[in-house]
Amino acid sequence: MNELLLALSAQSWKPYIGALLLPPVPFLVLVLLGTRLTFRSRGLGWLLVLLGCAGIWLTNTTAAGHYLRQWVLKPPPVLQPAEIAALRRAPQTAVLVLGGGSWPLAQEYGVAVLHPRGVERLRYGIYLARQTGLPLAFSGGAGWGVGSDIPSEAAIAGRMAETEFGIKLRWQEGLSRDTRENASRSVRLLGDEGVRHIVLVTHDYHMPRAARAFGDAIAASGLAITLTLAPMGVGGGGPLDAHAWIPSLGGAAGTRLILNEWFGRMLGA
Repeated sequence: MNELLLALSAQSWKPYIGALLLPPVPFLVLVLLGTRLTFRSRGLGWLLVLLGCAGIWLTNTTAAGHYLRQWVLKPPPVLQPAEIAALRRAPQTAVLVLGGGSWPLAQEYGVAVLHPRGVERLRYGIYLARQTGLPLAFSGGAGWGVGSDIPSEAAIAGRMAETEFGIKLRWQEGLSRDTRENASRSVRLLGDEGVRHIVLVTHDYHMPRAARAFGDAIAASGLAITLTLAPMGVGGGGPLDAHAWIPSLGGAAGTRLILNEWFGRMLGA
């Protein structure tokens, strides 16, 4: 699908295609279709309406996000302290943080800032860089369908890392617009700089797609680069209570993120 959109010069459609595929749109369509069918087949029509309503309810719960994360994405485990210690001063190694979006203008700061997801990733990347003494890189452009006058996520991250965390990024990759471009451009940039081991930082739900993209990019580069996955934002994994089955803003956002990752994987983004 990614190649098809490229061939049609329609990559800017990706955000709109994603919005139509994600809840609640498919379930709203199911409700409307069921309502229409009640005039011809009352039983089938009401069944579709009930399925659509159940889908809207469930995809707004944290329970749905929890099970989808485990069954559909199967994210890798977090790095353990011993694994982090083994990375200290490792030769030809860099910590690479993937962007998670940005806001063109934060009124309270008067400048563009990273989306909270991006800040979380940057913070963990900085933590790993300080724990290991490894240089830090950030990959993220402005995204598809975003104006060219918007600063890249990498540029924003570089400013925030220095002014808010007191650390400088060694490398900034600011031209990529999706995960595949994150991978291809970052592997090329770091490979040219002699890096042969990448510690990849992103959220756990995004890591399976990112790992696949980086694996493909490394294979295409012909370089002997190894990859260590450093997922963050992993949930506590405790038992779910009754509140997890009640719709909430957090539940809706979490389910959409996970389904977005699954669709992205299916579409080859």
